[in-house]
Amino acid sequence: MDNEFIYWRHPTPVGIKVEEVSGMEEKSGKLWREMALQIYCENGIDGFREIGHFGNGAPFLFGETSRISLTHTARLLAVATLPKTPEADLSKFSPRTALGIDAEHLGRSQVLKVRDKFLSDKEKDMVKENDLEANIIAWTAKEALYKAAMTEGLDFRNAISIEALPEIDRRMNLPGAPEPVIGKARISIPGENNPIEMHLYSYESEGCCVTLAFSPKCAKFGRKRN
Repeated sequence: MDNEFIYWRHPTPVGIKVEEVSGMEEKSGKLWREMALQIYCENGIDGFREIGHFGNGAPFLFGETSRISLTHTARLLAVATLPKTPEADLSKFSPRTALGIDAEHLGRSQVLKVRDKFLSDKEKDMVKENDLEANIIAWTAKEALYKAAMTEGLDFRNAISIEALPEIDRRMNLPGAPEPVIGKARISIPGENNPIEMHLYSYESEGCCVTLAFSPKCAKFGRKRN
């Protein structure tokens, strides 16, 4: 309903848990985001959870060893989570914990005006200017990849390269749904063994394209886990 928040926890076909908060249409801006984050924090399986941020801006949960990534757009907050990885340092990039999430409304045509800033010439051949959905997928993919890299100042056009776009999964987890079309990308991070292979998965929620960027080597949940 419009006058309350809706919280939803679900697995994805690629083995990454996503929690979403939507609703409360009469609220907006910073207040909506703060209230949505409160709803997320109150719905921890083991009780209230608190979000902090590393020096590079990446979020984490106090007392937890699970990688998280979060995004928010017009009345949609989404938080992606990997399984616990106590062997990994969550404050820096690792293929074991590489994860990013981003969301954008599918009608946001302003993305077309900035495509020259985030797409390379090769990518612009793949993502046609008159295809708004493809541009939205590419934009959220670049943002999610940037978050997964955990490295400030990476060049969106050159250090983050999309090789194949995913297709938006509009039947996520429904019985008989076909396997999602997974995208591929590479990121180049100073000091790492480059380039680093990444996968991309997109789905639709609340009129938005939500894209996950993750390493094929990262920890994942089994399909039957919640």
